[in-house]
Amino acid sequence: MSVHVEILAILMSAVVIVWLFRRLHLPAILAYLVAGMLVGEHGFAFAQEHVDYEHFAELGIVFLLFTLGLEFSLPKLIAMRHLVVTVGSLQVIISLIFFMIIALVTGQSFGSSFVIGGILALSSTAIVIRQLSESGAMKRKSGQISVAVLLFQDVAVVPLLILIPMFAQNSETSMLLALLTALVKGIVVVFLLLMSGKWFLPRLFNLVAQVRTDELFVLTTLLVTLVASALTQWFGLSMALGAFLAGMMLGESQYKHQLEADIRPYRDILLGLFFVTVGMKLDSSVLIASPFKILVVLIGFMTVKIIVIRKLAIMAGEQNKDAWASGIMLAQMGEFGFVLIALANQIKLLPVDVASILLGVGVISMAITPYMINHARVWGIWLSNEKVDNHENLEQLPANKKLKDHVIICGFGRIGQTVSRFLKQENVEFVAIDIDPLRVSKAREAGENILFGSSRKNELLHAAHLNNAKLVVIAFGEDKQSLEVIQKVRSLSPEVPILVRTRNDDNLVALQEAGADQVVPESLEGSLMLVSQVLSLTGVPFTRIYRRVQNERKNHYNHLHGFYQGENTNLGPEAIDRIEFAHAIHLNDDSFACGQSIKSLMLDPRRVVIVSLRREDVEMENPDENIVLCSQDTLIVRGKPIRVELVERFLQEGH
Repeated sequence: MSVHVEILAILMSAVVIVWLFRRLHLPAILAYLVAGMLVGEHGFAFAQEHVDYEHFAELGIVFLLFTLGLEFSLPKLIAMRHLVVTVGSLQVIISLIFFMIIALVTGQSFGSSFVIGGILALSSTAIVIRQLSESGAMKRKSGQISVAVLLFQDVAVVPLLILIPMFAQNSETSMLLALLTALVKGIVVVFLLLMSGKWFLPRLFNLVAQVRTDELFVLTTLLVTLVASALTQWFGLSMALGAFLAGMMLGESQYKHQLEADIRPYRDILLGLFFVTVGMKLDSSVLIASPFKILVVLIGFMTVKIIVIRKLAIMAGEQNKDAWASGIMLAQMGEFGFVLIALANQIKLLPVDVASILLGVGVISMAITPYMINHARVWGIWLSNEKVDNHENLEQLPANKKLKDHVIICGFGRIGQTVSRFLKQENVEFVAIDIDPLRVSKAREAGENILFGSSRKNELLHAAHLNNAKLVVIAFGEDKQSLEVIQKVRSLSPEVPILVRTRNDDNLVALQEAGADQVVPESLEGSLMLVSQVLSLTGVPFTRIYRRVQNERKNHYNHLHGFYQGENTNLGPEAIDRIEFAHAIHLNDDSFACGQSIKSLMLDPRRVVIVSLRREDVEMENPDENIVLCSQDTLIVRGKPIRVELVERFLQEGH
């Protein structure tokens, strides 16, 4: 089979399976593993020469470690040092030693036992952090414990990547000598990279930034990452270590977010290829032949990790329910476990059947992780036999509280609290709902009507007397959560007016279609306030200013949506479907639209809007549809980029 056909098979399977897994809300990592399993030698054997791909796939790990270095925050590590040291470090050490002893007892060599211990000791930073952020559990104590443990695990990956290749040495003496040599080399290379990072890299990126060329910035980022990786490899160390150090050096710079954005596409594609090559080694026949063994390993290692993390968290002074919850959240195997499996396979340290079982266990544990995180708090409370005395009483309003024609405020941050103060001044009753327990406790102590929990829960909305409310204000500004709250409110009360705050107009139409009566985009409202001040200071009467501002709001900010694109305008796939451009179409003698009225052209206002017509230095806003277009006219239209292009072609060519 030719290389082109192999690449086509890999890409096709990856696209289809990643799409399917994301529709099922499963991690993309699992999709790549399954894709590799299907096209590999143990599947349909479409890609039998996968060794050729491993060199490219290794770059995925290099870029992953670079972004890990960018996100690595020494100040954050120091701020959480109590949990990081007492829970994070001990969890890795105890889990690694325990699993290593079990592997030795079952007949594995010392080297493979160490690898197995390292693989099972780590958890999935990508899945856990993402799930905690989406569910709002990051602010809870159990979420903070989990983050502290993950911080140390991320640091522990680097020495594991250095140590594991040492086990390929034949004797203990040579291994010890190699370890000492690696330590000396490591100190030298870290010193060299840190010095260059402090003095050379900031000046380099300042020079590159002054040129204002995106391609040069991307090329420089790739060059720095690969040079640092090549330097550590030249010293006989892991390429990933160099990438991590390069990322760490640039993590405190002003270019951190730009660097991360530039490297992400290369990282994601090459990392996907890496997990495909890992999946190619997954022998499905071993999984089918040993389901009981996989189940025992899965339940065993997850139970051990839960117990270890729970015990360490309690010793660190945390509550029993938080300790259980954090243990449940971190019970799975992590993405770096697959990296260590691949590394061990390269140096022939892990038997094929053991590697396949570990891969199968990792895939299953990561697949069930979102469900476990979503239920970790409830299970933690049940296992600890504790009552949530500080939260349960916050999920109900004070007894005998009668509410009618009140306002429900979803989200009690700065915006929600500002709204509540003005409502109190006008003697309008309100109930707030917020997911931050500390904020709710403080507000309740101050006498506010506030409930603890998610605004998406039926019980909370019923407790806030939704059926008697005159208005629901969604104030937290996260469009995805706002859409879910709107749908929930509409399912319980179809008639109640809903006002939504959003940061910009990206999802204005989606929020309105979901059931919002009014959507207030902060960026557009800020523009209106600025315009009001400008017009006032230039002498325009207040009544005229007020009328124009009200017209804009009534017309859903129509004149504020379109804008002229610039060099740095985001035209990526995540933005292209929601942005609107203002675009000037100049008509000449041969243009199809010349001599025709705007009405006769039958342009669909739902697709593009004619903002104005410029003729001989005179601009007419919202031109009359009966006006006949002439040569040298300029039409200013607004719409999505592809629709604007189609309309321009129609006006010029007639089709």
